[in-house]
Amino acid sequence: MARVQATPVGEVATARRSIPTSRPRKGAPPLPVRPSYTFTMKPPKILVVDDEPKIRRIITSYLEEEGFDVAEASDGEAALQLAGGNPDLVILDVGLPGIDGIEVLRQLRTRSDVPVMLVTARAEETDRLIGLSVGADDYVTKPFSPRELVLRVKAILRRTSSASPTPDDAMQFDALTVDLAAHSVAVDGIEPDLTALEFDLLVALASEPGRVLSRRQVIDQVWGWDFFGDERVVDVHIRNLRSKINDDPADPRFIATVRGVGYKFVGSAT
Repeated sequence: MARVQATPVGEVATARRSIPTSRPRKGAPPLPVRPSYTFTMKPPKILVVDDEPKIRRIITSYLEEEGFDVAEASDGEAALQLAGGNPDLVILDVGLPGIDGIEVLRQLRTRSDVPVMLVTARAEETDRLIGLSVGADDYVTKPFSPRELVLRVKAILRRTSSASPTPDDAMQFDALTVDLAAHSVAVDGIEPDLTALEFDLLVALASEPGRVLSRRQVIDQVWGWDFFGDERVVDVHIRNLRSKINDDPADPRFIATVRGVGYKFVGSAT
């Protein structure tokens, strides 16, 4: 349940003094009615996975103060079990005992597209790159700001909960079909297993064929303007996307690199 924030003593005293002690005079306007603050929709479920109780407690506290429904796991096995409850997002520490975070992510991706934010140590750049290539949506490094983490969580959830396209939205290129309504892609008649983020990345590029998009422009369209991470995350996901759609960066059919600038879609529309 969401944590209720206590009102400071001074504010309580001020509020009490402002309560009228007598009836309003005749003809005076009615007293304002205090609004009722209730959830109009079910709060998103966040799974926090970290073997350090203090870190779990801090993350959970900040998320609950923002109204999120939070579950916790201290190891990879428990994380995989709780992930069966269909959380809306997973915050996953890489350095877990037993089944590490990368393996947890790999197993999650075989059955779910749930957004995953990795938590890593500063020295674990290799793990970050592996995690992004396996299908992580974002990462933060320890030590991190809990407020920044919450902002990133909100940004990811906004992206993944955006409105679905209309049924007649589709893009057709030589050897490539992008069906927005079905959220599917076919390359040479075969459907690659793209993550939700990889699909969004492909759509962002294919929607503007021939136009060069910088990393920042890609991030604004796919991750959202309030993304706080390293812009090089785009390179990792582009590399992973290319491998799945059989696109050779040296001789690209779909996504070309414009050195020093960004990427552009070079597929021919049909």
